[in-house]
Amino acid sequence: MGHDHAHSGHSHAHDHHGHSGHDDDGHGHGGLHLHGGDKSRVLIAGGLTLAFMFIEVAGGLITGSLALIADAGHMLTDTVSLGLSWYAFHIATRPATRQLTYGFDRVKTLVAYTNGLGIFVIAGWIVYEAIERLMSPPEVQGGMMLVIAVAGLFVNVAGFLILRGGDHQSLNMRGAILHVLGDMLGSAAAIVAALVILATGWMPIDPILSVFVAVLILSTAWSLVRDAGHVLLEGTPDRMDRDQIVADMTGHFPEVREIHHMHVWSLDGSRNVATLHACLKQGADVHRVVVAMKRRLAEKHGIGHATIETEFGECTDLGAHQNEAAQVKYLH
Repeated sequence: MGHDHAHSGHSHAHDHHGHSGHDDDGHGHGGLHLHGGDKSRVLIAGGLTLAFMFIEVAGGLITGSLALIADAGHMLTDTVSLGLSWYAFHIATRPATRQLTYGFDRVKTLVAYTNGLGIFVIAGWIVYEAIERLMSPPEVQGGMMLVIAVAGLFVNVAGFLILRGGDHQSLNMRGAILHVLGDMLGSAAAIVAALVILATGWMPIDPILSVFVAVLILSTAWSLVRDAGHVLLEGTPDRMDRDQIVADMTGHFPEVREIHHMHVWSLDGSRNVATLHACLKQGADVHRVVVAMKRRLAEKHGIGHATIETEFGECTDLGAHQNEAAQVKYLH
């Protein structure tokens, strides 16, 4: 995962991969976080989306509505995306391997990132089609369009409610919800467009509302891509301040003289991990201090897995320590 450290000559409380004291909750790095409920929710929502997609394709071609065709196209990609989300939940339950010591949880984040990028592609296609239709608005059958759009809205609302009961902390679930939310907004736009066409006969409303929905979806998609990308880049999780954590730990444990070389990241947007060097005072009970530090990191700071390297003298990773200090000085 890019967080290898030189551990020779140091006192540890680790027993996993040569490091005693990893707090693994009995399942190692790749702890099984079962998402059976979320997995079933995604499968049901995907089935509903796939079934109604065929109805919208036929309806869009018959009525000539871009709003319906765009929503059907969105539903097609949503079906694929929900299938990927289901597979991500499925594969994440696999145990860790020798090559993937943290397990497969990050697959969910990778799928979430891919889903977010896919929405950008869909939105771009909708805008392109809308511009062409604004230049030459086709005739749209408002009555049939309205019936299909209303039915689609019910299906999408059902899928949204199913997914909404899942884990909101999961980036993978957020991606699935985002896709279904986009379908729901698309159906709502198609209903409004159909009503305007029936009342006034003004055809440009169809592509205009399609663009409006695309822009709304893009704003949320960007948030998903940004958050998933942050996890993939192993950035410090939101609402976590590394300096505050260090200050709390050094203030709470009198045996700890200094904490440095600390890294905090997330495996999947919800499971937080940390590594750090703790310089202890002479005579400190290493095992007791490390166990207490891990417990406080978990209970107070939400870091469920920590690797703590203990030191009594100069840090053996002196070069890395100096580089870290230079970075902090540069940032401030």
